[in-house]
Amino acid sequence: MLTKRKSRSIAAVLAFSGTVTISGLHKFYLGQPFWGIVYVLLSWTPIPKVASAIEGVWFLTQDEEAFDRHFNLGKSAVKPAQQVNNQVESVASALRELDALRQDGLITEYEFEQKRRQLLDQM
Repeated sequence: MLTKRKSRSIAAVLAFSGTVTISGLHKFYLGQPFWGIVYVLLSWTPIPKVASAIEGVWFLTQDEEAFDRHFNLGKSAVKPAQQVNNQVESVASALRELDALRQDGLITEYEFEQKRRQLLDQM
């Protein structure tokens, strides 16, 4: 099942809009339709409006990583810095090895350039 990544800022806007309009829209957006229906059914009381305001603040105060853990199955939109550093080091090492092969005459300049471009495209 393909699900689109949820945005923390959109969830917060929908939660805050529930304090003045229909409460629970953020629950539907975040893939929690049961709770969305509960908010709509209780809309004649102040409970969903207060809960929406609290959740809006909660969305804004937590960091992206915590939001992703709760609502995006832990999948972050950005790669952790360590993962990027490891990838850069790996490509740099492969480029050094490739250059050594070229200097030793084991591959041609053309082959070197092709492989170099492939490695750089991986980043």
